[in-house]
Amino acid sequence: MPPTSWGYRAVVRIGASLAPAIGLVDRKVGEGHRQRRGAVERLAAWAASGRDPARPLAWFHAASVGEGLQAESVLLELRRLAPALQIVYTHFSPSAEPLARRLAVDAADYLPYDLPASAGRLLQALAPDLLVFAKLDLWPELATRAAERGTAVALVAATVSPGSGRLRWPTRGLLRPGYAAVAAAGAVAEADAVRLARLGVAADRIRVTGDPRFDSVAARVAAVAPDEPLLRFGRGAPTLVAGSTWPPDEAVLLEAFSRLRARRPDARLILVPHEPTTDHLRDLDRRAAEAGLPVPARLSTAESPAPLLVVDRVGVLATLYGAGAMAYVGGGFGRAGLHSVLEPAAWGVPVAFGPRWRNSRDAGLLLEDGAAVALDGSGSLVKHWEGWLANEQDRTARGGRAKEIVRRGLGAARRSADMLAELISSRPPRR
Repeated sequence: MPPTSWGYRAVVRIGASLAPAIGLVDRKVGEGHRQRRGAVERLAAWAASGRDPARPLAWFHAASVGEGLQAESVLLELRRLAPALQIVYTHFSPSAEPLARRLAVDAADYLPYDLPASAGRLLQALAPDLLVFAKLDLWPELATRAAERGTAVALVAATVSPGSGRLRWPTRGLLRPGYAAVAAAGAVAEADAVRLARLGVAADRIRVTGDPRFDSVAARVAAVAPDEPLLRFGRGAPTLVAGSTWPPDEAVLLEAFSRLRARRPDARLILVPHEPTTDHLRDLDRRAAEAGLPVPARLSTAESPAPLLVVDRVGVLATLYGAGAMAYVGGGFGRAGLHSVLEPAAWGVPVAFGPRWRNSRDAGLLLEDGAAVALDGSGSLVKHWEGWLANEQDRTARGGRAKEIVRRGLGAARRSADMLAELISSRPPRR
C-alpha cells in the first residue's frame, strides 16, 4: 500500500498550523481546532476502558451533518446485521456535534488532523476492524495506515460531482494513496463509480448501492407525530418554508414575499437561516422592514402562526418542512452550494431553489420529474409561488412526484450495510 506523500503531509501540517489564526475570524474553524486538540486523548481513553477485544469495531467518519445523516442510516442497518459490533463515530465540523451526541454509537468525537502520529496512535488504541468514510471525506493518512494494519477501509454514499476539486491536479495526486486503500466503495450512481475510479479506487471494488440519505430522510419524516407542535406554524394557511437560507437567498425571498402579499395577504413565509446568529437575525429584521414586511416573529417566542416567522434555532428544519404547502431550499443563489432538497420532497411538497443547483444530483432528479423549479430571481419565485397557491391540484401533483422520487431511492442503507458486513465477516478479528 503506497504511503501518503511528503507533499500531502506538508499541506496538512501547514493547514493545522494556520487553523488557530483562521479561527480568530471564523468561529467554526476556531471551535473545531480547540476540540481537535484533545480528541486523540479522549478517544484513546475510551478505548482503554470501553474497547471490548472480543467484539469487532467499526469506525465511521463523516465530515458534517449531511454526511452524518447518511452514515447514521447505514450504521443502524449494520448494527442490526451485526449486533455485537462496537461503533466509534468521528466528525470534522462543529455543526455535527449535536448529531454525534445522539447517535447510537459507543463513542463519538472530533477527528484529529490527518497527521501520522495522530492516525497511528488512534489506530493502535481503537484497533478497528472496519474504517468507513461517508460520502467523500476520506483522509489519506488515516486510510493508508489503517489498510497497512489490516483494517478494511470503505466508502459509503460515495458521490463525486463532475466539478469536484479532488479530480483536478494536484489534489488528485495528493489524495490518490488514500483512495487506493479502499477495499469496498458504495457509489450513489454509475457516474460516481466512474469518477471514484479516477480518484484511485480499484474499479472491481466499487459497486452502486444508492444514496442512504433517502432512507435517513424518509425515517425522520415518518417519525414526526401528526400533532407535532411545530407543524401548527404553517398548516392551515398557504405557507412557504424556506430552509437553510443564506443572505443571497433571503434577498430574493423577502422581495418576492413583499410583492406576493399585495395580491395574497394570506400567504405566510417561514424562514430558516442556515446560521441563525444574532447578527444574521438582526440583519433579517432590518431587510424585512426595508421590504415593507411585518416585523418577523421568532420561533423561540412565537405562540401562534405569523405572516413572517424566522427560526432562531437549529435542528428543526426537517420537521418544519412538513408545515408548508411548498418549500424553498437555500444555497442556490450564492456560493454556499445547494442544501438538501430531499427533506421537503419526503413531505410531498414541491420545491424551489436558485440557479446554482447542478452539483446536486437530487435537485436534478426533482427537476427531471417536474417536482421542482429552478429560479433565476425574485420574479420567477413570485410566479411559481403564486401559481402553486392558485392551483392546488398542480401543487399536490408536483409534491406527489417529489415523494415518489424519495420512495424509489429507499434501500441504499441496507445495501451499504450488507457491503460492510461482508468486509467484517471476510476478515479475522483485529484483536
